[in-house]
Amino acid sequence: MSSSLFPSSVSLSSHYHLIFTLLAFLISVLIFFLTQKTKSKKSLNLPPGPPGWPIVGNLFQVANSGKPFFEYVKDMKAKYGSIFTLKMGTRTMIIITDAKLVHEAMIQKGALYASRPPENPTRNIFSANKFTVNAAVYGPVWKSLRRNMVQNMLSSSRIKEFKSVRDNAMDKLINRLKFEAEKNNGVVWVLKDARFAVFCILVAMCFGLEMDEEKLERIDQVMKNVLLTLDPRIDDYLPILSMFFSKQRKNALKVRKEQVEFMVPFIEQRRRAIQNPGSDQTATTFSYLDTLFDIKVEGSKKSSPSNEELVSLLSEFLNGGTDTTATAVEWGIAQLIDNPEIQAKLYQEINAIVGDKKVEEKDVEKMPYLQAVVKELLRKHPPTHFVLTHAVTEDTSLGGYDIPTNTNVEVYTAGIGEDPKLWTNPEKFDPERFVSKGEEADITGVTGVRMMPFGVGRRICPGLAIGTIHIHLMLARMVQEFEWSGYPPGKKVDFTGKMEFTVVMKESLRAVIKPRGETVL
Repeated sequence: MSSSLFPSSVSLSSHYHLIFTLLAFLISVLIFFLTQKTKSKKSLNLPPGPPGWPIVGNLFQVANSGKPFFEYVKDMKAKYGSIFTLKMGTRTMIIITDAKLVHEAMIQKGALYASRPPENPTRNIFSANKFTVNAAVYGPVWKSLRRNMVQNMLSSSRIKEFKSVRDNAMDKLINRLKFEAEKNNGVVWVLKDARFAVFCILVAMCFGLEMDEEKLERIDQVMKNVLLTLDPRIDDYLPILSMFFSKQRKNALKVRKEQVEFMVPFIEQRRRAIQNPGSDQTATTFSYLDTLFDIKVEGSKKSSPSNEELVSLLSEFLNGGTDTTATAVEWGIAQLIDNPEIQAKLYQEINAIVGDKKVEEKDVEKMPYLQAVVKELLRKHPPTHFVLTHAVTEDTSLGGYDIPTNTNVEVYTAGIGEDPKLWTNPEKFDPERFVSKGEEADITGVTGVRMMPFGVGRRICPGLAIGTIHIHLMLARMVQEFEWSGYPPGKKVDFTGKMEFTVVMKESLRAVIKPRGETVL
């Protein structure tokens, strides 16, 4: 699900460089004596890493490398090995890129590595002081919130209850694609339409209210504003610079106020619908919000969450499942365009299983090639380059190095999915590796880590099951209904990625669709 900070999003503008240069010099002089005192203390045996400046650490190297953070990490991996350290201002990042080390840390020592590090106070504004599943430190609050989400919303039985919601959203997706293609000579924007379909599902699950397209788009815009506000800033790494970001903090408070004021009326509408059954014709039978009104949080004296806390929990649910799924679908369609033989084989399987009937969820279980395509998609294009930042609950060690409690433990997921020691021809998109070539991977990581698009261990994404259902169903319906080709015709697909909230295609995918024939809707 979502994250309040992605280390792969580090970006420093030129005026920050000037601030850094001046302040780094002044601060270095001022704290010279303090740094001398620390030398007498026992030094930690941290993993190796590039040397950096006093105070700012490796921030200059990252800023001036001219590369996205994940590419800088790849360079450091080649130089320093499978576990290394980056000093990013006041933060110490320990980067893990090796599958065995990840399994040891997140599975074998799962509880030890299951917490979160401190954050910039601005981040806590949107998590209601870490009152969300993703942001909460390892402890009773996290356990209560996660248990509620998994047992009451994301269990297999509960997911089945929302089948009609998914069916309606899939029909809307197909109709939107047809309408857009008719207006644009067959050309569609894949990500936009896929994102809207997923968002429709999650809003219905979240609020238990039927909403028109105008309200859906407004909620979506509010969520996007929050994500933009949470883009990493320099004062995340050098809090002393926060004096230069008072405007940004005021803007964050403004965005949070708008978010709360917009969402609270929906919360109150749902509360009234529960208290007076049958009074609201737009209300459905169940929602995530219903489970939160009277949630009992271990160790808390409050009888129920505040409206601000409810807003944070609902926003997490919406943000966590929308972009991750939609971007996966976009990468998937891009690969099917680039590999028409895979698209053809997938269509043949779909046609053989369902014929002229539209694909349903129960059909997906009978489609091993579709499942292989999705697994290969998640291996090749995980939603983010890094899982959400971990922290240890007590000082420990890994790979012979010290892991202190005050460090950010970062797992480079893309590096594991493309590791030639784990995969044959990892750069190739090849679903056959999971069908006829004997390669396999448990995406939960329990039996061994070879890919981890949803993370692994105790902080594994709770939306894994529903996320994979959405990806399978959307790709199956889209391929069943249309033959997909590139736009402009003959142009090669550009698979360059960039980091936004998730890893998206740098050049958003436009495609030409051709109906395969009439199907039942």
